[in-house]
Amino acid sequence: MFAKILIANRGEIACRVAASARRMGIKTVAVYSEADAHAKHVAVCDEAVLIGAAPAKESYLCANKIIEVAKATGAQAIHPGYGFLSENAEFAQACTEAGLVFIGPPASAIRAMGSKSAAKTLMEKAMVPLVPGYHGDNQDPAFLQSEADKIGYPVLLKASAGGGGKGMRIVDKSADFKAALASCQREAVNSFGDDRVLIEKYLTQPRHIEIQVFADTQGNAVYLFERDCSVQRRHQKVVEEAPAPGMPPARRQAMGDAAVAAAQAVGYVGAGTVEFIANQDGSFYFMEMNTRLQVEHPVTEMITGLDLVEWQLRVAYGEVLPKLQAELDMRGHAIEVRIYAENPEKGFLPSIGTLRHLRTPSATEFSTVAMPSSHAGEGSNEGDGIVRIDSGIRRGDAIAPYYDPMIAKLIVWGKTREQALLRMSRALSEYQVVGVATNVAFLQRLIKSAPFAAAQLDTGLIERHHAELFPPQATLSLPVLALATVSILHAEQQVAASDPWAASSGWRMNSHLQRRFNFSDAQSDNGNASDVLVTYRREGWLLHYGDSAALVSIDTQSDDDWIIKIGSATIKGTVVRDEESIHVFADDRHAVLHYKDPLAHANAAEADAGRLTAPMPGKIIAVLVKQGAIVAKGTPLLIMEAMKMEHTIAAPTDGTVEQLLYAVGDQVAEGAQLLSLKSR
Repeated sequence: MFAKILIANRGEIACRVAASARRMGIKTVAVYSEADAHAKHVAVCDEAVLIGAAPAKESYLCANKIIEVAKATGAQAIHPGYGFLSENAEFAQACTEAGLVFIGPPASAIRAMGSKSAAKTLMEKAMVPLVPGYHGDNQDPAFLQSEADKIGYPVLLKASAGGGGKGMRIVDKSADFKAALASCQREAVNSFGDDRVLIEKYLTQPRHIEIQVFADTQGNAVYLFERDCSVQRRHQKVVEEAPAPGMPPARRQAMGDAAVAAAQAVGYVGAGTVEFIANQDGSFYFMEMNTRLQVEHPVTEMITGLDLVEWQLRVAYGEVLPKLQAELDMRGHAIEVRIYAENPEKGFLPSIGTLRHLRTPSATEFSTVAMPSSHAGEGSNEGDGIVRIDSGIRRGDAIAPYYDPMIAKLIVWGKTREQALLRMSRALSEYQVVGVATNVAFLQRLIKSAPFAAAQLDTGLIERHHAELFPPQATLSLPVLALATVSILHAEQQVAASDPWAASSGWRMNSHLQRRFNFSDAQSDNGNASDVLVTYRREGWLLHYGDSAALVSIDTQSDDDWIIKIGSATIKGTVVRDEESIHVFADDRHAVLHYKDPLAHANAAEADAGRLTAPMPGKIIAVLVKQGAIVAKGTPLLIMEAMKMEHTIAAPTDGTVEQLLYAVGDQVAEGAQLLSLKSR
C-alpha cells in the first residue's frame, strides 16, 4: 500500500480523504492557498505546503505546482477529491508521466466522459438509453436554436464540460433561446474554460437517480446501489438519500447493469457515478458520468458499511475490488443535506463572513464510526441512528468568496426512511451557526414538508412547493423574546454588580421599575417590531407581551446556554450576542433580533431607493443598459459573476439610469454601489 499520498483539494473532502488514509496508516500531504493557511485540512494532514494565492486558478488549479510538491515531499500518489482537477484528463496524464499514481480513472476514461456530448455518443453505441436531444459538434447559435425547435420546448441547455449545476439553463420557448444560450456559454467558460453546450428535452417531474460504480484494473466492475438526488435548486443537489424511495429490485438491477455497462464502455477504473434521469413511470435515461468521488458518497457508505475512499486507494494501488457484486448488500436508509452559507430567502445567495459561533449535533467522525449494520441488530431502540458530519470548517473560520460556500455535509442513518427523517430533523434543530446566513431553517422545512416525507420526489419539488417551503415570516414568540430580554438584563446585572444605583433588582422606594424593550426581527422584510414591557419584581421579571404577561426568572445559565422559567413552563435555549444582533436558538427556530435601545442616540441615514449595491464580492461580466436609459421595474441592469454563478441585478422600480459606476471586468466588493437609478 502507498506510504504517503498528496491530497490535491481543500475543505471537507480533503479532511475526509485524510481520515481514511490515517486509518490505513498512510501519511498525507496537504496543499493550501494563502486564504487557507489556517484551514482544518491543513491541520489534519501530516504535512502541508503553500501553493499560491487565494484564487483557485493561482493555487488549487495549478497542476504543475501540485505535482512538484508531490515529488518534493515523497508522495507516491495524488488524490484529487472532487471539483478542481478531479476530472481533468491532462492532470491525470501529467501525474502518470511524473511517475505518480492518480487516484482515479485513467485519463482516457476522463476524456471519454468529460464531454457530455462525446459521452452520449459512446452510450448510444453501448445501448444505454438516452434522453432525446442534440450533442454534436456544431455550435453555431442559429443551428443550435433550430435543433431546440425540432426537439420541442422546454429544453435544457447544458455545458458539455460542466457539472454542479453550472452552465445550465431551462428554455421554455424559442424566443428565449438566444439570451439563455449566451448566458449558459458565459458561465461555462468561467467555470470550465469551454463554452460548448448540448441540448436535451427537458422532462417534467423527473427524478434524478445516480448509480455508484467501482472498477479495478483486473476487469471487475460492480455497482453499489443507487442514490436519489432529485431535490435540487438551480440544478444543484440539496438532499441526497440512499436507497431511492420506491425503487423496485428489478429496476435497481436494470439501472445498475446499465451503469456498469457505461463504465466498462470506457475502460473505467476506480470510483465513478453514472447519473440517470428517470420518469415517474420508471423509464430512465443516461445523463452523464462523473469520473470521481461524489459529494454525496457518504449515504452509499452508510447503507453498505463500506469506506469508498479506502476502495479508491486499494484499487489505485492495483488491488482487486474488496467485494464483487454478489457479496454486496445494503441496510437501512441514509439521508444527506448540505449545510451552506447562503440565504434561501434571497434566492440562495451565498453569504460571506466568519463563523463566530458554531455548534453541531453530537456526531461520530467517519474515521471511528461503527458501520450501520452494527446498529441494526435485535434490541436496538427505535430512535437509534447514526449522525455523521463531514466538514472542513471550524468555529472562527471564514467563508471566503473564492470557493464553494459549503459549511458541512450532515448525514444520518436509520433503520427506515421514517426513522432517518426524524433523526435528520432533530440534527438540524441542533445545528447552530452565527456569522453567516445558512440554509438550515430551509432544510428543516423541506425535511418536514408533506411531499418530501411522502417521497413524492422530483427535480421541481422546491419550485412547485415554494409557498410551503418559504412561508411568511412568523412573529417572534414569547420564549424567543423572553430569552433575548433576560440575556440583556443578565448582562446589565453583571456589568452593574459594583454599582448599587445601577443594580438590576429594580428596587424603588414606592414603586416597581418598568422598562420597555423594543426588538425587530432581522430576518423579516418589514422588521416585525415587538415591544416587551418588563416590570421588576422581587421574585423575578414580569414580562408583558401583547395581551399576555408572565413572570420570568433564570433557572440556570452557562455561557450561551440558558434555562429560564416562564410562568410554570421551562424553556431551554442558546443566546449569542453578535455586534448589533441577538441570535436566539429556541422554540425550534433560529431567530435574529435587533435590540433598539431607547436610551441610545444613533443617527441612521435613510436608505437611498436608487442606490443599487453588490450583494457579494464578484466581477461585472455584463452591463445591459446605458447611462440615461429609461427602465421599467424588473429590467436586468447588469450581471455579476460570483462563486462561479451568475447573478442578475434588476431595477427595483421604474426609473432612469443616472450613473454607471463599474464596467465589464471590474471587481466589486460586497455592498459597493453599482449604479444610480432615479425613480420615476
